[in-house]
Amino acid sequence: MTDGEDGAMGPLDIRQVMAALPHRYPMLLVDRVASLVPGKSIRAIKAVTINEPFFQGHFPGRPIMPGVLIIEAMAQAAGVLAVKSLGLEGTGKLVYFMAIDDAKFRVPVEPGVLMTLEVEFTQMRKSASKFAGRALVDGKLAAQASFMAMIADPPA
Repeated sequence: MTDGEDGAMGPLDIRQVMAALPHRYPMLLVDRVASLVPGKSIRAIKAVTINEPFFQGHFPGRPIMPGVLIIEAMAQAAGVLAVKSLGLEGTGKLVYFMAIDDAKFRVPVEPGVLMTLEVEFTQMRKSASKFAGRALVDGKLAAQASFMAMIADPPA
């Protein structure tokens, strides 16, 4: 991992992503982080493949990534951003969804693409943060949403 003049970190490989997130297959939806500016933003990548289990039923003959999973991928990128920005690695703290607002879906996300996830803090706090996220395919906006997440201990 290299640090840029603006404090940017990256790239982060899958091992580093997995160190920041508790998600595992089939729910881990971030494959790598291209860049991360602590306290500001992240650009992550999800390789969308036909081997994803949800494509079996969504939809047979016309596989399209479910919108809720596109938003989940953005939220996981936000989770990496929060963990790295707030120094939460190794603490056992989790980042939980609290709210989703203004979700819009522009173009279908199909297998065989690299989906770029761009997320930025709109409000950063230790207990709850707000984010704005976008998912892009080939530079085209596929989805966008604003969302909020809380930082908390895992359930007992």
